[in-house]
Amino acid sequence: MANYYTDHPELAFYLRHPLMKRIVELKERGFADKDTYPDAPIDYEDALDNYDKLLEIMGDITANVIEPNAESVDLEGPHLVNGRMVYASKTFENLEATRKAGLWGISMPRRYGGLNLPITPYSMASEMVSTADAGFQNIWSLQDCIETLYEFGNEEQRQKYIPRVCAGETMSMDLTEPDAGSDLQRVMLKATFDEKENCWRLNGVKRFITNGDSDIHLVLARSEEGTRDGRGLSMFIHDKRDGGVEVRHIEHKLGIHGSPTCELVYKNAKVELCGSTRMGLIKYVMALMNGARLGIAAQSVGVSQAAYAEGLAYAKDRKQFDTTIIDFPAVYDMLSRMKAKIDAGRSILYQTARYVDLYKTLEDISKERKLTPEERQEMKLYTRLADAFTPLAKGMNSEYANQNAYDAIQIHGGSGFIMEYKSQRLYRDARIFSIYEGTTQLQVVAAIRYITNGTYLSVIGEMLETEVAPELKPLKDKVVKMVESYRKSVEYVKESNNQELQDYLARRLYDMTTEIIMALLLLDDATRAPELFAKSAKVYVRMAEENVIGKSAFVQSCTPEDLAFYRANEKTEEVEA
Repeated sequence: MANYYTDHPELAFYLRHPLMKRIVELKERGFADKDTYPDAPIDYEDALDNYDKLLEIMGDITANVIEPNAESVDLEGPHLVNGRMVYASKTFENLEATRKAGLWGISMPRRYGGLNLPITPYSMASEMVSTADAGFQNIWSLQDCIETLYEFGNEEQRQKYIPRVCAGETMSMDLTEPDAGSDLQRVMLKATFDEKENCWRLNGVKRFITNGDSDIHLVLARSEEGTRDGRGLSMFIHDKRDGGVEVRHIEHKLGIHGSPTCELVYKNAKVELCGSTRMGLIKYVMALMNGARLGIAAQSVGVSQAAYAEGLAYAKDRKQFDTTIIDFPAVYDMLSRMKAKIDAGRSILYQTARYVDLYKTLEDISKERKLTPEERQEMKLYTRLADAFTPLAKGMNSEYANQNAYDAIQIHGGSGFIMEYKSQRLYRDARIFSIYEGTTQLQVVAAIRYITNGTYLSVIGEMLETEVAPELKPLKDKVVKMVESYRKSVEYVKESNNQELQDYLARRLYDMTTEIIMALLLLDDATRAPELFAKSAKVYVRMAEENVIGKSAFVQSCTPEDLAFYRANEKTEEVEA
């Protein structure tokens, strides 16, 4: 019987990364819960054993319940009944299976009914759900909105809402509006304080809300009358039980059909303020979005894995000209690159997750006691690394998911264009990953300051100091040359002192940054587990070399004067008209 955890030993490898010991010790507060909760681990090995067992359960459910239901869910989709969203029939089976297995609220402390898992194993579970059905992953993984409520809500709100999510109630983050997509400063959903009822009320419309008819909503709304920017926005909690919100429309989408994308109408809906007023966008949404972006990175790796599996199985079975097509260089080239992208993408995903685990856990501890000077420095370091790595993990993995899904169809040939084959669904599902929760272009914007201020070059320098296995040294030498080309490209752009040129070349710099970092991560993985990663390391480094050297040549030959040429399309059209 298939199991998406045990079938992929790479996950267990990342679960046992050296940083995990520190993460577990911090998360478990020195294993203090063992005296209060019978299921709490007594030491590090016991904790890892618990994670293994939970991930094996998730691997079974994803492979044998969620994946077999995915086609039916894709065809049926959610529907609207009397102003309420109703999931596809098989989605209810998925929800029931994950609830019975206790796979909700799993990162929350035990005192609220959670399992107290770090973000890293939670991200592994999220990846597996996406491998089975990316649409259901949206519903299941939105439980991590509870992290924001846990971090910024008061204790009464934690006691009220967290146990419900741990029991399997669903969540959503209601951010975007018809006139506020990426630019959330334009949010105008109105929040007013009801003096008579001593509560806040919301009025207005939210659009493109994933899982929009959830049980518990986190809502961004304008609480400060007369304001037009982010400083007038606050975060609110809406409980579906209180009413006041109708689903006006469910979007008919290209992919992820099982995930309902709703247009909501708030009509004097009763809500609770989460945290302080005016901090909704400035602080709370930023925390919410960083978690969501890590979730999309996991979702992307899951679909990349599914696409590779489909392409590989078909290539092994399909014959043309009396030859199995996997033996054609054009096909095995695609497959080897697909596998390398998955392994490199996983490596940066779980490296980022570990950084997030470390800073968030230390931040949580700081609310319980004063951190030592060493702990404060540790938190500062990993906060910066998490902030720098998140846009790389989200942006590049979402692009790789699209590329792998595309290649899976190409390997299938004409059959890939037929709706009966799974590869077309993966292709449709993947397309949104590089758009929602911040487009790839916005990930570039988030990363560019770390490119120009030398943060990534410093990180890369430290990574180059790590020894690799002797047989991998020729590959590392290639990376060293890439880094020098990259360094010259960064210096060239900075010395130009031209903002438009920097903006124009930012995507190429971003791609070079990410590919070099992923190449070094994969070399480290291959050193520690050559049986899992040596082949992918060789393929990925060569692929990165091809891309980095080419992009470096483009960057260093591009001048401010060239921008007029690239900008000329509209003027050309005017002349032709």
